[in-house]
Amino acid sequence: METIWKEIKNTPIDSASLGELFPKHKYKNNKISALEKRGELIRLKQGLYVPATRMTGRRLSLELIANHLYGPSYVSMSTALRFYGLIPESVYCICSMTMKHSRTFTNSLATFEYIHTDPTVFSIGIRSVIEDDTSFLIASPEKALCDLIANIPGLNLRFRKEITVWLEEDIRFDTDALTEFDIDVLKEYAKVGKKKNMINQLIKLIEK
Repeated sequence: METIWKEIKNTPIDSASLGELFPKHKYKNNKISALEKRGELIRLKQGLYVPATRMTGRRLSLELIANHLYGPSYVSMSTALRFYGLIPESVYCICSMTMKHSRTFTNSLATFEYIHTDPTVFSIGIRSVIEDDTSFLIASPEKALCDLIANIPGLNLRFRKEITVWLEEDIRFDTDALTEFDIDVLKEYAKVGKKKNMINQLIKLIEK
């Protein structure tokens, strides 16, 4: 059993694949339920599980779980900005973007929120990050900030000064990092994404 968990590592696995790991058990769902009750498996949603850290010796990756819980999707907005150390606050909701309908899932690990984005925007500025031998999809810092601006209801920053105040005071963004931003990602987003005027003002702020 220990060997099985170490092969799965910290990757979410569906109930059908789990059942195949126990060919001698006639009632697969009963076996899975027993493993969950013993704390060896953590239920992420109906039919999707991840082995507990004590079984694998691997830290759970909420970003990887977010990718598997509802996809295609990538981690973005405040969650990605916190991952890069660009905002100081802890993030208790794992925010992702998806081309599917917006959804929210809550399990014993966290709340996972998925916000719909247009397919023309989805593929811009996504990167695959490897952390602790775990690979997951996450927005680049530029894309994460664009997604945040575009999806905060009622946010309307018309001038560069207003954007500066919002960055520094409202979300406490590390504005020194803007000097390292890839302007091309912002420009590509501004062509097809929401709140184009605000993204263009952000570009002007960086280029000034």
